[in-house]
Order: sequence, then C-alpha cells, then structure tokens
Amino acid sequence: MRTDRTKASMDSGAAESAVMGTRALNRALLARQMLLHRVKLSPLEAIEQLVGLQAQSPHAPYYALWARLEAFRPEELSLLIENRSAVRLALMRSTLHLVSAKDCLELRPWGQTVHERGLQGAFGKRLAGLDLQEVAAVARELVEDEPQTLAALGKRLQLRWPDRDPAALSAAVRASLPLVQMPPRGLWGMSGQAVHTTAEAWLGEPLAACPDAHAIVQRYLAAFGPASVKDIQAWSGLTRMADAVNALRPQLITFRDEQGCELFDLPDAPRPAANGEVPIRFLGEFDNMLLSYADRSRIMDEAYRKRVITDNGIVRSTVLIGGFVGGLWRIERGKQKATLVIELFKPLSEQETIELVEEGQRLLSFAVPDAGQRELVIEG
Repeated sequence: MRTDRTKASMDSGAAESAVMGTRALNRALLARQMLLHRVKLSPLEAIEQLVGLQAQSPHAPYYALWARLEAFRPEELSLLIENRSAVRLALMRSTLHLVSAKDCLELRPWGQTVHERGLQGAFGKRLAGLDLQEVAAVARELVEDEPQTLAALGKRLQLRWPDRDPAALSAAVRASLPLVQMPPRGLWGMSGQAVHTTAEAWLGEPLAACPDAHAIVQRYLAAFGPASVKDIQAWSGLTRMADAVNALRPQLITFRDEQGCELFDLPDAPRPAANGEVPIRFLGEFDNMLLSYADRSRIMDEAYRKRVITDNGIVRSTVLIGGFVGGLWRIERGKQKATLVIELFKPLSEQETIELVEEGQRLLSFAVPDAGQRELVIEG
C-alpha cells in the first residue's frame, strides 16, 4: 500500500522529491526486514527475500531468522545447508554470506570485481607477476578433488610456487573462485574447520553467465530501500552503481532524506507510518541491517557505532528498542546455567523493560533450550 505522500510524489511529477525522515526510513526498513512482526515464511524464502544473510559468525544466520520468522527451528536451516539448498561463501563486500543455491550462482559472478579489488589491496605486491588464472586453475582441481581449508590449500599451492606466500596464494584463489564452505561448518550446535570446494562442484551447476544487475538492485531496494546510490555501493562493495540506478529510474520513485540525499525505491514497497509502534528485537552478530548502508542513521545513532562495530570489524549482537539499536547482548554459558547479559545504551520505560525481559526469555529458550538454569541480567 502506498502512503498519501508517496502517491502524491508519483502523481505530481514534481522535480523535488518528498522528504522521508529518519523514523520513516526506519519503519520502512523494519517492515522489509520482517521486524515489525514475525512472518510465516520458510527459511529459504526469507533468505532469498533478504538477498542473503551475513554469515561471518557461523550461527549469525540462525539468530537473524529467529528474529524474523514465526516458529523458526534451527534444524530447518541446518537441513538447507546439508542438502545444498543454501550455501556459505564470500559475496557482497567479499564477506561471508549465507544464500540460496540459486542466488549463489547469480550473486557471485555479479560481484567478481569486488573480490579482485580486495585482493589487490591486501596482497597485490605479494602476487605481482603471478598468473592468477593459472593459480585458480590448479586450485580448482585440488579443491574439487579433495575439499580443504584455505591454509592447507595455500601450502599445497606453495609446492608449485615455492617463492610465494601461501596466505597470498589462498587469498588469490578465494578471490578468483566461488569457494563454498561445506558442512558441518555453519550447522547449528556443531563446529568444524572451514573446508572449501567450488560452488560448481558442490551444486552441480555453472555460475550465471550474465547476472541480471538491474534485478539485483531492485531486490536490494525491496529488502533495504529507500536507499541512495552510496547505500547500494556500501551493501554490494561495487562502485559506479549510479549507471545501474539511472537505467532503472523510470521504474522507481524517489525521495530525499533530511540531509537532501536522493533515495530510490520500488513504487509498491511498504512504507509504514513513521509513528507506528515497533517491538523489541534481538539481532545476532553481523546483522545485515548494520552493514548495508553508507548512512546507518535509520537504524543506529552514530554515537553508538564504536560500541557496536569494533576496530577489527566485529559487529556485535544488538537490541532494537523503538526500532533503533539501543543496546548489546551476549549469552554467557556455564556447565548448568546460561545468562543473557543485556547492556543498555539508555534507560527504558517500565513497559519497554517488560517487553525486553519477555523477548529476552524467548531468546534464551531458543539459544540454550537444554540449559538447566536460565537467567537474564540487564546492565546500564
């Protein structure tokens, strides 16, 4: 349903777009991220609707789906990974994501230049003069014959190129080939080294020859919009996205944020009222919403950024209060007891505290169902 303001902006054809304030952008984001209320979708449907989930932490996707789906059970996602319906690999921004098999084949070639640019920035000098296509071809044979860790792969490649750093060689392979992490890595309640093979070998299908860049941008807007060109670039890691957005402009509507930045959106995407009530939600580490914008103000006050995102790039587990990041959480586990520790950034009302405790208890029941004793501690 379009708001009156959206319809007016479409019908008038006015040169100046309507302004969306921070709260309006926040409510639009929460609606698209399934955080206004839990929804009835299968885990695979949700993963595709969100264009993948951040997966630097093996269990992060499980918390992401728990916060968004009704009656989500972690074994549902583990099964998707085991039966190859979903895979973990480096995608947007060259960071680990969990995506459907279909999206793996489409998104990986679309973002190839991101991986190449990152490789040159980190290892360019150590790889100078090396035929990276030859390295990739040798590595493909190795990992498709016997899946292995990047460390082991680097050492095996060094036998062929003894004057090269094994870490640089394995990084070159990660940038050149679509390496998926095989289970048990990424399964709920299990551990294991990240062992890799190629997406083609694991899925039995080739990568998309011509990824539909325009469709991918539209999917981003469906999950994260309204958004600016810089936001799309921050999410994808790609540059020069203005050309793709301008090609889509006739199919999009535009807004301005309070700083005057142009925002693009799909005409029929949800944009709820800015003053609507929102539930308290616990988000896991590396949640997509905190990493998918150049301007994060619609979800987190800049004053809290350093408390949430560490110097070494860890994105801590957060609590949404009133729709915005309002605290951090962690679970401390002992032999018989599990404690949910919540660190608040500001005081809560009595009603907010009640809701926080109720949702926190649900989180403990999900995360540590077998704990003999569960406790919740609020700090700050």
